[in-house]
Amino acid sequence: MLLPMKQIPLAIAFDAERSFESFLIGNNRQSVEQFRRHLPSTTPLYLWGRSGSGKSHLLQALVEQQQMRGARVGWFGANSPLPWTHVAAWPLVVLDDCQAFNADQQQAAFALFVEAASHGTAVVAAGRLPPVDLPLRDDLRTRLGWGLVLALQALNEAETRAALRREADRRGLFLSDDVMDYLLTRFARDLKNLMALFDRLDEFAWVNKRAITLPALKQMLLESAARAASSGSALT
Repeated sequence: MLLPMKQIPLAIAFDAERSFESFLIGNNRQSVEQFRRHLPSTTPLYLWGRSGSGKSHLLQALVEQQQMRGARVGWFGANSPLPWTHVAAWPLVVLDDCQAFNADQQQAAFALFVEAASHGTAVVAAGRLPPVDLPLRDDLRTRLGWGLVLALQALNEAETRAALRREADRRGLFLSDDVMDYLLTRFARDLKNLMALFDRLDEFAWVNKRAITLPALKQMLLESAARAASSGSALT
């Protein structure tokens, strides 16, 4: 007897819209307002906060804003392959995850700062640590801290719940209180990672034609753990 085949998920992008309007401000109103007002200043801006505090959201919102105006933007992060080349027509260069730059990337980032200054290009950067604490070469760390430095605070529990609920509503899904409680009590309240987990749960429920329930969440986690264990034993 043939077993029923699982439906193969389509390559659907589940990322939430990254706009200034969709950003949950929490206690960051002053920093966000300063961030939005910064351009067209060519003074560097550095945004810092722990993982999940919204740095990437704001950077993407800024880039989208520039692209809507017909501009191209240079984006370089810790996962961006070298070489990093500056384009004179760019109004903005973004440096993301600065704390993770290796030695070659640090050299490339410093060169981008020099090129940007000579062409009047704005530089906006972000990292998990304030400039003074970044494990980077002195000249790059100084450049990152030379201009406007803004800190972001992570959302509290109520704000995190609101963010997850809003994302579920955006997708037309129902997220019950027991699923929400499980996510917030069993996992770090890091919005970035919680959203990634929600993405996995959404896909799991879609592939298996199940509602997003606590049993579905637990089954997904069990299957993920089993795959990880199987992969680990295969490598030994």
